[in-house]
Amino acid sequence: MSDQSPPPGWTPRDPDTPPDVPQPRTDPSASQQPQQAQRGGPQQGRPGKKARRRRTGWRRFLPTWRMVLGGILLLALLIGGALVAGYLLVDIPPANAAATAQSNVYLYSDGSQIARDGEVNRVNVPLSQIPRSVQEAVLAAEDRDFYSERAVDPKAMIRAAWNTATGKGTQSGSTITQQYVKNYYLGQEQTIKRKAKEFFIAIKLGREKSKNYILEGYLNTSYFGRNAYGIQAAAQAYYGKDVNKLTTAEGAYLATLLNSPSAFDVVSHPQSRPRALARWNYVLDGMVKKQWLTPAERATTQFPEPGKVRAAAGLSGQRGYLVEAIKDYIVDNKILDDKTLAEGGYRITTTIDKRRQTALVDAVDSQMVSKLEPETRKADRLVRAGGVSIDPATGKVLAMYGGIDYTKQYVNNATRHDYQVASTFKPFVFAAAVENDSRTQDGRRITPNTIYNGDNKRPVVGGRIRFAPENEGQISYGNITVNTATDLSVNAVYAQMAVDVGTGKVKKTAIDLGIPENTPNFVPGPAMALGTLQASVLDMTQAYATLADHGRRTPYTFIEKITKGGDTIALPQRTPTQAISREAADTTTSMLVSVVDNGTGTAALAAGHPAAGKTGTGELDRSAWFAAYTPDLVTVISMMGQDPDTGTLESLYGALGEARIGGGGYPARIWAAYTKTALEGTDPLDFDLELQPGAAQPPPPTSPESEPPQETPGEPSPSTPERPTRPAPSNTTGGRNQGGQNNGGQNQGGQDNGGQNQGGQDNGGQDNGGQDNGGTTQGGDQGGTTQGTQGNTQGSAQGSDGGPAEGLRPPSAFLE
Repeated sequence: MSDQSPPPGWTPRDPDTPPDVPQPRTDPSASQQPQQAQRGGPQQGRPGKKARRRRTGWRRFLPTWRMVLGGILLLALLIGGALVAGYLLVDIPPANAAATAQSNVYLYSDGSQIARDGEVNRVNVPLSQIPRSVQEAVLAAEDRDFYSERAVDPKAMIRAAWNTATGKGTQSGSTITQQYVKNYYLGQEQTIKRKAKEFFIAIKLGREKSKNYILEGYLNTSYFGRNAYGIQAAAQAYYGKDVNKLTTAEGAYLATLLNSPSAFDVVSHPQSRPRALARWNYVLDGMVKKQWLTPAERATTQFPEPGKVRAAAGLSGQRGYLVEAIKDYIVDNKILDDKTLAEGGYRITTTIDKRRQTALVDAVDSQMVSKLEPETRKADRLVRAGGVSIDPATGKVLAMYGGIDYTKQYVNNATRHDYQVASTFKPFVFAAAVENDSRTQDGRRITPNTIYNGDNKRPVVGGRIRFAPENEGQISYGNITVNTATDLSVNAVYAQMAVDVGTGKVKKTAIDLGIPENTPNFVPGPAMALGTLQASVLDMTQAYATLADHGRRTPYTFIEKITKGGDTIALPQRTPTQAISREAADTTTSMLVSVVDNGTGTAALAAGHPAAGKTGTGELDRSAWFAAYTPDLVTVISMMGQDPDTGTLESLYGALGEARIGGGGYPARIWAAYTKTALEGTDPLDFDLELQPGAAQPPPPTSPESEPPQETPGEPSPSTPERPTRPAPSNTTGGRNQGGQNNGGQNQGGQDNGGQNQGGQDNGGQDNGGQDNGGTTQGGDQGGTTQGTQGNTQGSAQGSDGGPAEGLRPPSAFLE
């Protein structure tokens, strides 16, 4: 059967023309006639309905809106089912074992026991006995909407998780109900399983118990520090009173402690006072915001100083200091938080070497404590001491001396941050100079042999701050080498050097060596060379350990292992890093060897081992330091003055019968006694040093015609400097040249033994003193200053190697 002919006027379609291209028509009425779509082309015979286009390319892999909607509904059903199942399956358990906290056991490195802590201190009280203002202070600190919110706050939990994940700090998104569940029913471990249980138990508890019941339980189970569980135990531990007698201010401070119990104890950790006060003010401001405290009452509220720490009998002697330092290390390094640690049950093996710990205590007792007479010498009541010893190769803390007895002096002198480190900071200035290839103002590379002008009150050149530091005893040394300036601890030289290097670079080098960046008074400026910052003994030991290990820094540790039950707790990585170049560290060490051999630290020679070290005496003689090391042992000793009743920092003038206490005296002798015992049975090791070019000691000049060194800007051209003489150590008499036999009658005649016992009176100038400064004996490290004029002795109490830091102290106060 043949095909039918197309209607009249229909133009045959070109098979090569795309179907979308309109075809010409000869009959205008043809637009009214139905068109047959070619096979495979769009159908146009159904008016009003669009054809569905097929998805091509990458769009084929995207889900449709129907698929997305279905997925969301399915996920919602799954979450809802999980919540219902969790609510039905998780029951409120009985109180956990942590509600009756266990003990932690602290062990020496050999496995013998140091101490055991964790005796439960808890007394439950009904909510009716807790003052309303104290309850409100806790709510202001922890959960201000407690009475109006649900048992859990999903938005807060998500926000806390996000802040933690994005590096804004670990934060809690828990309500008071959740915290109570964690404290009483579960535990402090940070796991998803525990968090899920906490979530469901809190919901169920919120439905079954009243808000007052939950708040009462929370206040009776929370940890407040000082081994106090619950608000009643905390009231007794911090203020020696029952909870019903707490004031609003005291309640606000106890509420502050909930955030970080150990860190915010302003008695045990004085350095944390600013943070604790900020948190305390936050609590009070929150009470005002919630209208629980009037603005007028807020304005008159004073910070309530908590009482002294009453240590358990089992923590007497050095045990309490060790336990406290170890706890702080665990918390600060986020191994465990303090609440989890307080749960107890941990077996903590430390790095403390029992033999060396005993040796350090014995050295302090024999060299200092046994000579104190507080009944007859009032100044002896002020004496404190702190010490730390570290293995530089491993960073392990081997021994620590925190004070005479933790139950009597509760502040750990080895970890506190409120005393200036004085001239023990000067090696960091020189290390920075070598590390940065620094030069003097006139372009000379800084090495141990570089000439500087050491005149007293010489203005620092090139700095933005006007500063003219005094030297110890206000002596002008003229042009001397950096090595000699280090031996004699000349402030004028090191203040200028700090500016030459750049005070920012000096600070960076100190931080690289191990000084924490947030150390109090760590301010870049020429005065920093005098050691105005307030680093702890532990911090200084870390920094000197980096020098001892050729510039390689291994973060210190107190911990060998922590276990609980059959589990071992992960410890942080302590990967050694090259903090400064070996050349910078070793060249600094070479000069510190000279300090021990020829300078202010000669008392350390009694250890019988090659040593490198530096002495220091703080502002107004409030502290005296000796920081030194052998190739395999680093130890820092500090003596400090503090009033035992008020806690204020005091000068050590007159302590132990001495006019002055300097770093080269008792601290150096303690260091020598300890090091000799600690290294007993080992062969003395020499330092293996790689020095910077030009650091080696030059040969003596062969002729007076030798070319003089370049001059410092603004200073006369120096001749080859003759090394000034400093007092000999306190265990000798008559100085290095026997009371002025060589120098007496010139400019520094008659130098004596540094005034520990004679103070420059016997041989210093009375017999051999000269016209100008006969009989001058420097104090600071060795004692007082005797100014002999025309053979007459004039005693002076000035001494410690250093002048005033501008704006910090009057001209009569010294810092060596």
